[in-house]
Amino acid sequence: MRRILADAFVVGIFNPKVIVFFLAILPQFVEPSSGAVPLQFLTLGAIFCLLALVCDSMWALAAGAARAWLVGSPRRLQAIGGTGGVVMIGLGAGLALTGRKD
Repeated sequence: MRRILADAFVVGIFNPKVIVFFLAILPQFVEPSSGAVPLQFLTLGAIFCLLALVCDSMWALAAGAARAWLVGSPRRLQAIGGTGGVVMIGLGAGLALTGRKD
């Protein structure tokens, strides 16, 4: 569990979306006249991390439930594989028909 959390932390720290958020968007919500700026940054960062943890946990639980449901039946797995193949063929045909004209 410690290894999973450490990996998640490293991925979160080096995620470009998180870096852009903390450098470009978060400062807009800091009001220097309201008190200690570092404390405001820490508070807003903690709120961001808490929301990310809750949302990511909900996605993980939903994905786990979906996986458990899908592997419960070989027919479902075949349907998923067949649907994926049809989608790939459809995307390829669409690209071939509407691709660049030059």
